Amino acid sequence: MKLKELITALDQFQCSGDRDTDIAAIVTHSGKAFSESLFVALPGTKTDGYAWLDEAWSSGARIFVTEKPYKKPGILNIIVPDARIALGRLAARFYGEPTRNIKLVGITGTNGKTTSAYLLESIFKAAGHAPGLVSTVAYRWGTTSIAAERTTPDQLELQRIFAQMAAAGADAAVMEVSSHGLKQGRAAECHFDAALFTNLTAEHLDYHLTMDDYFRSKQILFSELLPASCKKHKAAIINIDDPLGPELIKGTPGEILTFGLSQGDVHALASSVTLDGITARIVTPEGVIEASSNLIGRYNLANILGAVATASAMKIPAGAIQKGIAAMPGAPGRMERIENSRGLLVFVDYAHTGDALENVLQTLRAAGARRIITVFGCGGDRDREKRPVMGSVAARLSSLVIVTSDNPRSEEPGAIISQIEQGIAALGFERFDPALPQDKGYCIIADRRRAIEKALATACPGDVVLIAGKGHEDYQQIGSTRLHFDDREEARRILSA
Repeated sequence: MKLKELITALDQFQCSGDRDTDIAAIVTHSGKAFSESLFVALPGTKTDGYAWLDEAWSSGARIFVTEKPYKKPGILNIIVPDARIALGRLAARFYGEPTRNIKLVGITGTNGKTTSAYLLESIFKAAGHAPGLVSTVAYRWGTTSIAAERTTPDQLELQRIFAQMAAAGADAAVMEVSSHGLKQGRAAECHFDAALFTNLTAEHLDYHLTMDDYFRSKQILFSELLPASCKKHKAAIINIDDPLGPELIKGTPGEILTFGLSQGDVHALASSVTLDGITARIVTPEGVIEASSNLIGRYNLANILGAVATASAMKIPAGAIQKGIAAMPGAPGRMERIENSRGLLVFVDYAHTGDALENVLQTLRAAGARRIITVFGCGGDRDREKRPVMGSVAARLSSLVIVTSDNPRSEEPGAIISQIEQGIAALGFERFDPALPQDKGYCIIADRRRAIEKALATACPGDVVLIAGKGHEDYQQIGSTRLHFDDREEARRILSA
C-alpha cells in the first residue's frame, strides 16, 4: 500500500517528504522493523516506543509515526497527537477495515465473557455462519487456533486477525473486549453489530485504581464504539440484574435489549439448574425459547440469557439459538469437570475474583456435596485488595481450604498467601497441619502441585474438589519465568495414578 493512501486514515498529522513510498508492513517492535515498514512509536507505562526509534532505524525503518519530532538523515517522520489512535486507524486501513464486512459482537464485563463468547460462537455456527473468536483462551477461525496472549490484542494484531478471518471465509466474529483494551483504544476501529455487558465486580484495580474508572472504561464499548460503528442495525445488550446496568443504559444511545434471571426483555420464565446442566424456558421479544445446556450454575444461566438476547437482537432464528446452546460443551477451564473413577466431583475453574469464586461455590453447595475442598491462590502484581476477600469467600463456603500459589510473578508467594489468610482467619477458620487429617479448616501448601495432590488425596466419594484461579491456563509464572503447569493435567494425572 502507498503511504499516501494509508495516511488518509489520519485526521491530524504533520508529514513532509515522499508520500509515494510503498508500505509493506506496520510495526511497533523495533526488532521487526525493515526498510519498507512503517514504525509506530507507542507511549508506554514501562517502556516508551520513542526510546526504540534508533534501533528501528538501525533495522532499516525509514518512515516513523511519533508524537514528537524524530530527526534522522533520510527519514520521513509523521507526527500525530496520539500514537495509539493513529495506530488503530492505520492498522484498520492497512488491513482493509475487515470488520465492516463481518458481523461483530463485542462482550465486556468482569465475569462470564469467555463462556458468553463460546455460546455465541456456537449459536452462529448453528445458524449457518462461519464465525471467528477472539477470547481469553484463544483466537480462532476455520482450522486456525492460536493461544491467546491476552484477552484483547493490540490494535495492529487485532486488525490483522480480523483480516485473516475474513480471508479464510469468516462472516461473523465474537470478541471479548477487556477494560484495558477499551481504555487503551485497541478496539477503536472495530465496527460492532452488538455489544454485550455481562456484569461488573471489583477487578483490575491495580490498573484502574477506582471502580468508577473501571466502569467508565467498560462503558466506552457502549457510549463510543457501538455508536461509531458503520453497521446499519446495532444493539446494546445489558444485564439489568447488575447494579450498574441502569447506569450503563443511561449512557448508551440507540437500541437496547435488557436481560436478567427474572426481569428484562429476555428472562427465564422457568428453569432448572443442577450439576447435570441447565434447562430453561426463556422469554424473548420474538417468543419463548426452550433451552438446554450442560453448563451448570445460575451464573451460567445468566450467561445463556445474555447470549440469547444478543442472538435475538441479531435476528438469529430461535431454532438456531436452541441448537447452538445445546451444542456448546463448555468453555475451557470454566467449571470443567475432571472425570474419575473414585466417585469424586472434581472441577477446574478460572474463578479469580471474590464474586466469581462465590458463584461457583454457591453452585456446588446447592448440589448437596458431602464436603467442598477448595484449592486456590491469587496472582501476583494484581489486585491486592481481592486477596482477603477471596479467602473469606472460600472459608465461608468450603469445608476445607488449601491456600496455594497461583502466578506469583514478581511477588513473594508467601506474602500473597498471608494476605489471603487474613480473610480466612477473620472468620475464625482454624489452620491445621496439612500432614494431619481434618474435616474442617484450612492449610497452606505453597507448591501448587502438592496442594492439588493433598486435596485429591483427602477427598472421599461424595466430596467436591474445586481447583480455582487458573482455569484454562497451561503455565505458572514465577518471577519472569513461565513454567508449564495445567491444573487439569495435574488433576487427571493424580486421579489416574
